[in-house]
Amino acid sequence: MEKRVEQLLEFDKIKQQLKEFATSVLGRETIQQLRPSADFTLVQKNQRETEEGAKVIRLRGSAPITGLYDVAPHLKRLEIGGNLNGLEIHQIGSNLRVSRAMKNFLADLEDQGVELPLLYALSSELLVMRDMEDRIALSVDEAGYVLDTASDTLRGIRQTLSRTEGRVREKLESLLRDRNAATMLSDTVITIRNDRYVLPVKQEYKGHYGGIVHDQSASGQTLFIEPQSVVDLNNERRELQAKENQEIERILAELSAELAEITQEIHHNTYCLGRFDFILAKARFGQQMKAVTPHLNQAGVVKLFGARHPLLDAQKVVKNDILLGDGYQAIVITGPNTGGKTITLKTLGLLTLMAQAGLQIPAAEDSEVAVFEEVFADIGDEQSIEQSLSTFSSHMTNIVAIMKKMNNRSLILFDELGAGTDPQEGAALAIAILDAALAKDASVVATTHYPELKAYGYNRAGVTNASVEFNVETLSPTYKLLIGIPGRSNAFEISKRLGLEETVIASARSLVDTESADLNDMISSLEEKRNLAEQAYQDAAETTREAEKLLKDLQKEIIQYYHQKEQLIEKANQKAAGIVEQAEQEAEEIIHELRMMQLHGAAGIKEHELIDAKTRLGRAKPKTLSKKVEAPKQKVHNFEPGDHVRVLSLGQKGDLLDRVNAKEWNVQIGIIKMKIKENDLAYIEPEKPKKQRIITNVRGNTEPVKAELDLRGVRYEDALVELDKYLDEALLAGYPQVAIIHGKGTGALRTGVTEYLKNHRLVKSYRFGSAAEGGNGITIAELK
Repeated sequence: MEKRVEQLLEFDKIKQQLKEFATSVLGRETIQQLRPSADFTLVQKNQRETEEGAKVIRLRGSAPITGLYDVAPHLKRLEIGGNLNGLEIHQIGSNLRVSRAMKNFLADLEDQGVELPLLYALSSELLVMRDMEDRIALSVDEAGYVLDTASDTLRGIRQTLSRTEGRVREKLESLLRDRNAATMLSDTVITIRNDRYVLPVKQEYKGHYGGIVHDQSASGQTLFIEPQSVVDLNNERRELQAKENQEIERILAELSAELAEITQEIHHNTYCLGRFDFILAKARFGQQMKAVTPHLNQAGVVKLFGARHPLLDAQKVVKNDILLGDGYQAIVITGPNTGGKTITLKTLGLLTLMAQAGLQIPAAEDSEVAVFEEVFADIGDEQSIEQSLSTFSSHMTNIVAIMKKMNNRSLILFDELGAGTDPQEGAALAIAILDAALAKDASVVATTHYPELKAYGYNRAGVTNASVEFNVETLSPTYKLLIGIPGRSNAFEISKRLGLEETVIASARSLVDTESADLNDMISSLEEKRNLAEQAYQDAAETTREAEKLLKDLQKEIIQYYHQKEQLIEKANQKAAGIVEQAEQEAEEIIHELRMMQLHGAAGIKEHELIDAKTRLGRAKPKTLSKKVEAPKQKVHNFEPGDHVRVLSLGQKGDLLDRVNAKEWNVQIGIIKMKIKENDLAYIEPEKPKKQRIITNVRGNTEPVKAELDLRGVRYEDALVELDKYLDEALLAGYPQVAIIHGKGTGALRTGVTEYLKNHRLVKSYRFGSAAEGGNGITIAELK
């Protein structure tokens, strides 16, 4: 891309705003070098990086990238054998810390299953050097001060130095406490001169303390004297300070030597961290603009929905849809001055540059941008009242240069094409330039005042008209771009609103040629129809949004229903399984006891009877319900209006209304009418009326009800059904008590009968039979 075009479209201002979101000099330097790319693969990668950075911001709010420094000069000095000071070493250590923090941060996201392939790949290049990082942290602080923990020797020197300084101050403080001190001293304080502790002594008492004079006041009345009694202590203190400095220099030299061995690794880490800062800055910038990641193509197709200029106030700027390359490759925009034509050109150009630089763009979701090989622009000051020949020459120089370079992967933006010369010649020149650009299959957007270009948009294939809307009522532009409708002259309407006499306006109308009048009428009609279509579209879109919201709510409720259903089934299964397991354990114990009895000589119990009893117990175990409820196999059915069906994808029942086409039906689901594909429908058979069991008075029957019921050999479930029916009939027959023969066997049927009788509403009491009646192989029930 030409640097001049980037400045013309104000891409440099975008970079300036982007820098505010970088946390380091490295990130800002990367932003400064940012340029739009014509490499489709690279643009895709850069956009994915920005999208991944945006995902990190959405999930975590920030990343541990603070504390990053540009250490390139430090590393260069290490490479030539120099030593670093404490602050420089701390900055390298800070970069090592940030490297480790970022690597751990992204590793944590990866462990959680967050998909960030490009950031993970960049993170894998970071080298963690924890030993070096810890060594620096123990040696220097953020101000570059060498810490006591840097070496045992340094700690010892500083402890001795601290004690010596304490002795010096203690000696001087004893002199300050002397009763004559107030008379002989200018001020009773200890001060420092030439890095030695001294007292401020009046000139006339300088001989009292002896020692060394280090300084005097401006008036000469005060001398700063190091008393003789502390000279030796101060000398010792200075020697310790010299040792301290030597040890500090040794520590810094040692650290510098160790860092010199890993300069390449530190260089690469620093580069990767600069990339991270740059990517996160792009993400935060996009978040601040409420921008989106556009779809990309190489076919010259631009579909910007709700696009706005990023440098204008987002609360005031008018959003526009800009569509190019799908059905037409050139747009001719006409309309009044200050109507927004140039802003539309700049918005298209700037958003294209931003997308090709890997930045998100301020537009609606699903917006699409083409990756162009070159973006050309010839945009002048549309507010100029006069255009001199030199201005026209300047524009033509730019246009000539553009025409030499343009191809089928070029986006060309012409502002006021052909202006600055005779209108008739300018219009003809503009048409010829557009024809030449179209011949090269370039994508072109041009603004103009020439009415001849309105007809050009209708007569040329691949070209469409557009205009910026003007409100005649308020005499102001709305800044709304209308694609497909050329701008029309509003001079007569404006004059009428401003009070010009109707006779003058009528006279003016008569002077306008018929073709121009017809063109304006056609444009007016198109505008009216477009407004009606836009209103209808908005109404339809609102209805669609409401329907989609209702559908989402319904689907959410369905998912919740099935989730709760599965939970209840699981709980029921667990409870049933527990009951059955307990029953099986009890049965196993009973069978074991019976076998033991048989082994000890008990008669009447055979092995095959025991096996048969255990088999029946196993069959009695209820089958647990599966979590996944499989849809029953459907018979082939020819659907007809009125059929009751189930919508498989929604799990809802509905009724067929009518057939839409060979593959779809309109289905009424509650209050919702939906269009559903036939292969998503399952026919539901009409429910058959339930048969009710009618108990007749057996007293009128030819066969009277017996006073006993024999259940031997009957399956457990069937036996209970027969027992229920028998009790009803026995009650109607007027029996006070009945006998139920269930046999002895394993005792399962006997237990089931007694449990059933215990809970039956018609049974007053029950007991096992006496020895003469059949013992515990029969149960006698007394009825109410």
